[in-house]
Amino acid sequence: MKNRTHLQALRLLPIAAACAGGLLLAPAAFASSHREAPSITGTPKVDAADFYMFSSYEANRTGYVTLIADYLPLQDPYGGPNYFSMDPNALYEIHIDNNGDAKEDITFAFRFQNTLKGISLPVGGKNVAIPLIQAGAVADPKAATLNLNETFSLDVVRGDRRTGSRAAVTNASGGGTSFDKPVDNIGSKTIADYPAYAAKHVYTVNVPGCAQPARVFVGQRKDPFAVNLGTIFDLVNAPVAVITDPANINAGKDSLADKNVTSLALEVHKSCLTAGNETVIGGWTTASLRQGSLLNPAPGKGHGVAAKTGGAWTQVSRLGMPLVNEVVIGLPDKDRFNASKPKDDAQFADYVTNPTLPPLLETVLALPGTAPKNLPRTDLVTTFLTGIAGVNQPANVVPSEMLRLNTATPPTPEAQQNRLGLAGGDPAGFPNGRRLHDDVVDVSLVAVMGGLCMLNGDTNALKLGADCKPANVPLGATSLKLHDAVDQARVTLLPSFPYANTPLPGNR
Repeated sequence: MKNRTHLQALRLLPIAAACAGGLLLAPAAFASSHREAPSITGTPKVDAADFYMFSSYEANRTGYVTLIADYLPLQDPYGGPNYFSMDPNALYEIHIDNNGDAKEDITFAFRFQNTLKGISLPVGGKNVAIPLIQAGAVADPKAATLNLNETFSLDVVRGDRRTGSRAAVTNASGGGTSFDKPVDNIGSKTIADYPAYAAKHVYTVNVPGCAQPARVFVGQRKDPFAVNLGTIFDLVNAPVAVITDPANINAGKDSLADKNVTSLALEVHKSCLTAGNETVIGGWTTASLRQGSLLNPAPGKGHGVAAKTGGAWTQVSRLGMPLVNEVVIGLPDKDRFNASKPKDDAQFADYVTNPTLPPLLETVLALPGTAPKNLPRTDLVTTFLTGIAGVNQPANVVPSEMLRLNTATPPTPEAQQNRLGLAGGDPAGFPNGRRLHDDVVDVSLVAVMGGLCMLNGDTNALKLGADCKPANVPLGATSLKLHDAVDQARVTLLPSFPYANTPLPGNR
């Protein structure tokens, strides 16, 4: 690490937390990116749910970085008969900034195609199309019994996402550019062994301009995020005694425990993502739709033919650091944020330097005077917009919202990972990237209510600003103890790529 003093200070967090008294800080709206902005609620297929970026900790994958963009949140496993195919009229992208200038340098662009076979059955001398997406048991890609086949292509773009140099990612086996996406987990009668079936859709691929092979998987997964959505959005309708006691860290209900999500997962060697001597990369995901859509009053036969789309790609979803659009960006600007690029984030600066969440919590919890006093909040600017010096801040950083990962930090084996990431003494965890077990809710609660200023002390040890000090944190040491009563670390994961667990079956 570039600056061990910073990391050592962060490692004090769990010790201070163990000694602190309890006071409720609401997990208000900390729901990652599930339906986070008004407009995106009408187009769930392009709603980015979560974005993860971390050094791969799977055995024998040293040097690789895993990128996971989750879309189409809150999927009920029994959501037939059409289930949750991706939008063929959308462009899904994962962007990498490898020089700190707030502009994408590498983009991985996914496009989907849904092919309807039109399977029919003879009924009374007539062949009649079946109403389902499957006509029998499924075990392999392109199964004859699948009535709807989903495939995707993947391009790598270097430079500007629209005008840069574009090339197709190819299958290392045969060189093809079309990849199969597994059908969702309809149920055990349709797909007897879903883990084995899904594993057939993990592809080793060649990325143009990259000397090392990569891996890609796109498909339904059990949603790995954990949060108590209903209680949170009902003005934090939970007993104070429960969510102020660390012993109750798993006392709350995980509203996503019975939900699936669709993952776009890539594993790419870090040498293909970094530039020069800079080891820190920034990442975020976006989804775009065509600018125009014309409804057809008399759709013809086919799949998804009710509208015609055209025009320029228009970004409608954006996600980098978790929770930003939910609890930082104000309601009038949520759609604007989803359409924006990191290079233009100065327009949202007031939401970070003068956040509304702390005073809102004072009101809904009847706890006046608990908001941190260090305004403007330079500690949040560091956490969300620049990265922490000596940990994951690029040498020439332009303040902008994205997830940042220092690829020079070795991964922590899964068994030794601390759910609090850096705050728990684990240098390979959030906010140095984000792993699926990192409890971003708890870490963000600590940050929002001044916990980092407690660690910054009176000497500005973490370089978070001279006013970011204990005297300006009304909660005092309590700010280091906040949790949402849902333990992210208890979510069951796979030990290897694509890490997120098998999706729940529809007949569950």
